Amino acid sequence: MRVRVDAQSDTIYLDLTQGDIESSEEVADGIILDYDAHGRMVGIEILDASKKSQDRNTLQSLTMELGKVA
Repeated sequence: MRVRVDAQSDTIYLDLTQGDIESSEEVADGIILDYDAHGRMVGIEILDASKKSQDRNTLQSLTMELGKVA
């Protein structure tokens, strides 16, 4: 899983599988789920992320990857 925070565009993206996105669905205001061709969720995008957080200073540009735990 990869988490990307982009302070400039004020978005957070959780890349769950790095699979190809076939379709997307906005499930709540500014919350978008991405699906592959088989209907499996591959990513989650949060728009206007700083407005949805209690502490706007916590959202800084960063990228981190979380590996699998054996």
